[in-house]
Amino acid sequence: MERRYNVAKKVLVAVYSASGVTRRVGEEIARISGGDFFEIMPKEPYTSADLDWMNKKSRSSVEMNDPSARPEIVNAVPNMGDYDTVIIGFPIWWGVAPRIIETFLESYDFAGKTIVPFCTSGGSGVGRSDTALHKNVTGGVKWEKGVQINRPNETEIKKWLGNVL
Repeated sequence: MERRYNVAKKVLVAVYSASGVTRRVGEEIARISGGDFFEIMPKEPYTSADLDWMNKKSRSSVEMNDPSARPEIVNAVPNMGDYDTVIIGFPIWWGVAPRIIETFLESYDFAGKTIVPFCTSGGSGVGRSDTALHKNVTGGVKWEKGVQINRPNETEIKKWLGNVL
């Protein structure tokens, strides 16, 4: 029998994905939860050179070394007020979420909503990535503990969603 999550809650799965991994996981989360999917798109797409973490002058390195950096987002959630729960996904960069996630969180009023972070990573765990984002959202938000999900594994995702939805 298929598990039914709290259908009274409207869920948005919003992800930023540099390589496609986080997007695939987010799409699976949206499918399983019955939530809407939204991909956070940077105004200036990242190139391979931009993502070269070994180069201290690469765009991503410069952004991650500047706590005030806020890369612009080209698209917007047209109806954020309709959602009760926002599942937000991102790759781990330098042990935390990319700065574009901070741009996203600072762009909306999340009062009264639940935010559920998840990350993907080739080498790091969740670490402080989920709690580091709390500073970007003010007023009456419930935060669920972040998890790492690297593959769109239906069993793993269903178990996790059962704890957060």
